Amino acid sequence: MNLVLDILLQSWNILLESSAFILLGLIVSGLLRVFLNPGSVSRHLGQGRFKSVFKASLMGIPIPLCSCGVLPAAAALKKQGANNGAVTSFLISTPESGVDSIAITYALMDPIMTVVRPVAAFVTAFAAGITENLIGKPDMAGPIVPDLSCPVDGCCDGQNCRPEVHRNHHSFTEKIQAGFRFAFTDVWADLAVWFLFGLLLSGIITVLIPESVFSRYMGGGFGAMLIMLGVGIPIYICATASTPIAAALILQGVSPGAALVFLMTGPATNVTSLTVLIRVLGKRATGIYLAAIAICAVGFGLLVDWIYAAMGVSAQAVVGQAGEAIPHAVELVGAILILALSVKPVWRFVRSRFFRPGPPCESLATNATTINTPEPIAGST
Repeated sequence: MNLVLDILLQSWNILLESSAFILLGLIVSGLLRVFLNPGSVSRHLGQGRFKSVFKASLMGIPIPLCSCGVLPAAAALKKQGANNGAVTSFLISTPESGVDSIAITYALMDPIMTVVRPVAAFVTAFAAGITENLIGKPDMAGPIVPDLSCPVDGCCDGQNCRPEVHRNHHSFTEKIQAGFRFAFTDVWADLAVWFLFGLLLSGIITVLIPESVFSRYMGGGFGAMLIMLGVGIPIYICATASTPIAAALILQGVSPGAALVFLMTGPATNVTSLTVLIRVLGKRATGIYLAAIAICAVGFGLLVDWIYAAMGVSAQAVVGQAGEAIPHAVELVGAILILALSVKPVWRFVRSRFFRPGPPCESLATNATTINTPEPIAGST
């Protein structure tokens, strides 16, 4: 019983440290959903082998979607006119980062990792997208009309009214309210179960596994990166949920570079989504996708270890210091709010698992391939 209480207490402390930053990230993600104009997608991501990939890589950084949830979104980008490389880069940068995961990285880890994580996601996505556009044949299909439907309540399709009328269907206050609803319902519904799982797993790692085990095998070096690469690629975990686990691993002796490899591979890859990517992108593009993630993850992992050593910074010593700046009362209110918001999605998850069996990732992937993208992207094999 004491062991269980220790694990729960450790998980609760991590939730306290990260709660305010999670809520901030959710709010920003909801506002992005309401105020981001989808009509710009076809203009910016459809033309140019380099500019479109750069913009898609950059656009994916703040959006909080997991490796399963990003599949329908990427298919929608393709439907709106994005080229093959842009879609590939979006598929990498989006699940590896997000405003919520950036915020929680700052809370639970340190400023160095907070900066390196989105930069690594961007470079990886850009490299994969450029490679796909240079190797693959240009997509000759013309841009498809983007989805301009109202993001607040779907009151119109955006096609049969003038842009100035469409923009003023709802007041600024209504748009803010819609953004909050989207953040605390749709976005958190996708993250809640996996984040709580990540909290429990980080508590288990901290309490049960001796520090010497990790420091002996994953204290740094190329071998540690390969071990973490083998752990991160096949599992499913979102960027937000992977952060407390990575923080716990660092506290137990894992090098920050090896932890970064886990943060880059875990959210972006898993066995189920890879099988779907073959149908969505084709074998060649999926191979480029995997190779770019693996090579860049190991490269950035080694670079991060060098940065910490060159600066004389101990990753274990600075983990979680940023979260200490938040008043305890704010942390407590935030933690309680997060748990309250998690009740419904957790119950929905339990009910679907025990009463309506079927992997949620496969259902999302099926929607992405059968509804939005019925055939492989042109130029892929």
